[in-house]
Amino acid sequence: MTGFGVGTAPLASGRVTVEARAVNARFVDVRVRMPKDIAEHSGFLDHAARARFNRGRLDLTVRLDECAAPVMALDKRRASDALRALTELRDELGVKGDVPLSLLATVPDLFVLAPSADAAALRSALATALGAALDAMESMRRTEGFALENDLCDRLERVLQLAGEVRSVTAGRPERLRKRAKDRIERLLATVDIAIDPGRLEQELLFIAEHLDVSEELTRLAMHCAQFAALCTESEGVGRKLDFLLQEMAREVNTLGSKSNDSDVAMCVVELKSEIDRMREQVQNVE
Repeated sequence: MTGFGVGTAPLASGRVTVEARAVNARFVDVRVRMPKDIAEHSGFLDHAARARFNRGRLDLTVRLDECAAPVMALDKRRASDALRALTELRDELGVKGDVPLSLLATVPDLFVLAPSADAAALRSALATALGAALDAMESMRRTEGFALENDLCDRLERVLQLAGEVRSVTAGRPERLRKRAKDRIERLLATVDIAIDPGRLEQELLFIAEHLDVSEELTRLAMHCAQFAALCTESEGVGRKLDFLLQEMAREVNTLGSKSNDSDVAMCVVELKSEIDRMREQVQNVE
């Protein structure tokens, strides 16, 4: 589900601001953008966000407003190693003259963020701002979730209604078809001199009747609907479970369609597939 939230926290003479934006995604994907000077804290924000959400793409943007710039320090060990390597290269090549210190400016990451006693304060401010941003975003997502739940429940009721119509249409149908087929075969046999084993005939007729019986599919569909309704009342992440149930519901409806050659049932099956497809699209937004 989508959402947006902003959180701030004081830090020294300024403040830290965190913006959180969420869009739909099948899995959780956290992306953090923050000033390079404090990029070492991106892992902390990533972990904290993943602890609260199971689905969706989450973009976090961090700003330092009116905060003093972090103090940069020279990594003396890295600089010494670089100068030594350059000196050794000069000697190997037989180049005369001293190695200019200006060459060290080309060495990447030679200047690093100096250790600060305020690192703990920064981490605390980031945690506070992130928590406020995620709370605001979650509130927006919750509002969308209530509307989504109502839509899914309405569509679930329609699925149950259609399944009930199929049950009414197909009630006693296999036995009626078996009897009709038996009568036709008996009338045909009365016109020809062919002997047929009555037991084998009855066995084949029963097989046809069982193949056309959709009571098991309707029972399983009703069971999946009940499980779906129960999951909609839970507060934990249920998106993947709902998606799985809808896959199973679609499987039962496909079997219904393959077993039936009745036009009324066929119309119900088409509408059932349509409703389940719409529900599957919506469930992709559920965490």
